[in-house]
Amino acid sequence: MTPAALAELVRTTAVDVLAARGLDTSVLPEAVTVERPRNPEHGDYATNVAMQVAKKAGVPPRELAGWLAEALTDNASIAEVDVAGPGFLNLRLAADAQGQIVRDVLGGADAYGQADLYRGLKVNLEFVSANPTGPMHLGGTRWAAVGDALGRVLAAQGAEVTREYYFNDAGAQIDRFVRSLLAAARGEPAPEDGYGGSYVADIAAAVLDAEPGALELPEGERHEAFRRIGVGLMFDEIKRSMHDFGTDFDVYFHEDSLHTSGAVTESVEQLKTSGHVYFADGAWWLRSTEFGDDKDRVLIKSDGAPAYIAGDVAYLRDKRHRGFDLCVYMLGADHHGYIARLKAAAAAFGDDPSVVEVLIGQLVNLVKDGKPVRMSKRAGTVVTMEDLVEAVGVDAARYSLIRSSVDSALDVDLDLISKRSNDNPVFYVQYAHARLSSLQRNAASLGIDRGPVAEADLALLTHDREGDLIRTLGEYPRVVRSAAELREPHRIARYLEDVASAYHKFYDACRVLQPGDDQATALTTARLHLCEAARQVLANGLGLLGVSAPEQM
Repeated sequence: MTPAALAELVRTTAVDVLAARGLDTSVLPEAVTVERPRNPEHGDYATNVAMQVAKKAGVPPRELAGWLAEALTDNASIAEVDVAGPGFLNLRLAADAQGQIVRDVLGGADAYGQADLYRGLKVNLEFVSANPTGPMHLGGTRWAAVGDALGRVLAAQGAEVTREYYFNDAGAQIDRFVRSLLAAARGEPAPEDGYGGSYVADIAAAVLDAEPGALELPEGERHEAFRRIGVGLMFDEIKRSMHDFGTDFDVYFHEDSLHTSGAVTESVEQLKTSGHVYFADGAWWLRSTEFGDDKDRVLIKSDGAPAYIAGDVAYLRDKRHRGFDLCVYMLGADHHGYIARLKAAAAAFGDDPSVVEVLIGQLVNLVKDGKPVRMSKRAGTVVTMEDLVEAVGVDAARYSLIRSSVDSALDVDLDLISKRSNDNPVFYVQYAHARLSSLQRNAASLGIDRGPVAEADLALLTHDREGDLIRTLGEYPRVVRSAAELREPHRIARYLEDVASAYHKFYDACRVLQPGDDQATALTTARLHLCEAARQVLANGLGLLGVSAPEQM
């Protein structure tokens, strides 16, 4: 019995108990909370539903808890119910009911943990969107890992997710990049406000290879040639490095298209009639203070030119016109102001501001030998995605960037995540999967067929370590749902470490395969099914993180 099934059993039992005594059943919540207690000696699960509703029902909490305990004990799935403290219910499942979790995992297979929470919801998930002026830095790399994982998690809950990269091919940063390319092509130092690093010289040389006479062109044509070819080459490299990192996008949206198509002008004109935009000091302003901004923001400057935010407003309008119900932006630590601005823009277009969500990620630092790693061989001033992958590999890089909340700055210890030991979280989880895969191969080599799980006697799984592993596996659907609701894929990584820990403890305490020529027993096959369920959950969770589940290590 999964936690969700147990919660529903508790609720339906509570309805019956209250109704039988003529009490109001509407006081019960739509969903009863059932959790695993911190101290396993208290039981398999606990609920505070009696304390939650007793006052509304007009009965003492412990009395209501006692009624519930008596009724629940009559259910064959429940082995024992104790009333604790002011009215907590501590429950122990019958062994066979607990074994149903194993059946659920194996029956669901790759789909175990998936649900319909967001079925029918069209989500635009924009992440990374780094300027195409250099190799991908660590901040963008963190978003590449977390954003891709979040997309997988939302899709696992039924959402239709479009992963989008906003290609910043307009603005001053592109001009600085082009001037840096031109300087490198001429053998001159980079402009004071330009970009350094050997990659600039490499791209400048590639531009000349593609168009050998580019430097002899008239100034305007020369600048455009270096812009068109150089920016294209840089962006192709970003896309390639992203793909190699396991992150691909469905849409690459060009900022420049918003200006050339007239979308910026159309959006601002529409906003002028909304009441959320006003004219002052010769400029048009967005009332973003109404949504928590520290000041209103200029949309159209006094010289008639659109401010940068005008492009963001037009971009949001474009997303909504494409039919997205939810627009999620994953932005860097210096973009807090965008939360209020984008919500104000949504309101100005007549939308509920909740159609916009902005997730802010904090900085990433690399540490080696206890000291910060600051320089890149190629970029000159920053550590890049390629530097990290070259040092530790894709799996370790992705996992280490995902497993912590993006709300906090992250120090990635290169020494730790390079280790092939249980101190390294990604190795710890992947090794558990490989060990479980090896166990099934060993069983097959011994001629042991565990058979259909429906025929297995899972009630034999009564050891404490077996129960702890089973109940941990039962938490997976709830963890995936929580990760989706809170937009926190790191919860899955931490949960997988709990699964690996529960499995290793089980394996140390419970022999799975018999020694020598001893015959396999019903307990052997039951434990093999449990092990396969653990392997399946680890594989599913790693898949949501975009990390491989190796069968051998």
